[in-house]
Amino acid sequence: MPAAQPPAALFAMNPAHLPQLFPSRQMARLRELAHIDPGLVVRDFADPSVAAVLATTEVLITGWGCPPIDADALRAAPRLRAVLHAAGSVRHMVGDAFWERGITVSSAAGANALPVAEYTLAAILFAGKDAFRLRERVRAGRTFPDPTTAYPKLGNLGRRVGLIGASRVGRRVLDLLRPFDLEVALHDPHVADPEARALGAEPLPLDELLRTCDIVSLHAPDIPETYRMLDRARLAMIPDGGVLINTSRGALIDPRALTDELVSGRIAAVLDVTEPEPLPADSALLDLPNVFVTPHIAGSLGNELERLGRTVVEELERLTGDGPLAHQVHRAELAISA
Repeated sequence: MPAAQPPAALFAMNPAHLPQLFPSRQMARLRELAHIDPGLVVRDFADPSVAAVLATTEVLITGWGCPPIDADALRAAPRLRAVLHAAGSVRHMVGDAFWERGITVSSAAGANALPVAEYTLAAILFAGKDAFRLRERVRAGRTFPDPTTAYPKLGNLGRRVGLIGASRVGRRVLDLLRPFDLEVALHDPHVADPEARALGAEPLPLDELLRTCDIVSLHAPDIPETYRMLDRARLAMIPDGGVLINTSRGALIDPRALTDELVSGRIAAVLDVTEPEPLPADSALLDLPNVFVTPHIAGSLGNELERLGRTVVEELERLTGDGPLAHQVHRAELAISA
């Protein structure tokens, strides 16, 4: 959207996130590119106090806590041409009326994928060393066996890792795994075999991946087709001693079946997401030595939020210049993505 004058822009999100998304250096760049009031953050598009500014807004800069941009909101913003989302999925923020209006939307989902992939890489490498379980053993027994003889099956040389889903996160994980001596498999029904191999993975049907991989990491979207994709039968396919990593969504796994498998001690898990979330205080998973639970921290947090804000600023530069957006979201993508 090249323009002679900077476009009128407006923040729409939970204002608590604004200082970390756009610290002073990013806010200064943003204000050079657009007319925007850093003190005005909309939480309700129907609020009469924002009607005048919404009526002139050309670009919405959104984030977590943005209200749905529905038909009423669109009527209140007749000049709106673009939405730049400083977070991940836009699925629940935009609907039919939005797409029918032809508004451009961009997301920082790619930037948010990086810390999730970094978390996953760390989990994979620690799992290959059995670090989570051994930490609990040391803590409980206060004993330190000779590591050169006590753990003959540990190690990441040739360890088989299976990724379920070539999402943005899944692809980032594949990139990060390239330097390591691991055997990597991928299941994604939307990725052809040659593309999977180009990504550095052996393409496999889901059941075969589960049966043949020591470590399984979930990166599929939370859509109707993936609901409970790891049910009791499929969890049972994971080899004894295998490790399941979930940084996607808890809904992809049958929670009762997962609990039964983990209580039995047959497999282990690294869970950044669960169902329900958060887990109740009396959940068996919180006390098991073979389960490592974190409170949904894999995605962008703390100083990582600036990366999301920087992505939006860079998209705004493209929007007001001559280049195409680097992170535009298209309607068709939402059927198979988060």
